[in-house]
Amino acid sequence: MQNKSAFHFPEPFKHTHPPVRNVNDVVKEQSTFGDRMADKLARMMGSWKFIIIQSVFLSFWAMLNLVAWFYHWDPYPFILMNLVMSLQAAYAAPIIMMSQNRQDIRDRLEAHNDYAVNRKSEEEIKALLEHTAIQDEALMEIHRLLKELSLSA
Repeated sequence: MQNKSAFHFPEPFKHTHPPVRNVNDVVKEQSTFGDRMADKLARMMGSWKFIIIQSVFLSFWAMLNLVAWFYHWDPYPFILMNLVMSLQAAYAAPIIMMSQNRQDIRDRLEAHNDYAVNRKSEEEIKALLEHTAIQDEALMEIHRLLKELSLSA
């Protein structure tokens, strides 16, 4: 019986990478007051609540100016209302674009985070497969030695 110790078990896997961080936490840390306000305004303007409130307000404005007996501050065709709506649109569009740009940055951060997690997982899976293959070889050798012992006994 020969003593064959040709197995070299790998060192235990060591995590050399930094821990994965939650993208939401990273975005929250990096956002400024203006960024948070743009996000809140974009969320508010993109809601049914905003549409309903604005529709009620504009209807009320039009009704008051159509049926007012003494004082029309904005007579038909509602030039002042048109100006107010234009100003709202002039400010809403850049605010919504700022929020969209932040969402784009967040999406890129999340994609980078996913890539990093995938690379780390691949590294760990390789180490596990290597360790498992060596264990399989060791088990086959143990089985062969046991078989030799049982035959010689």
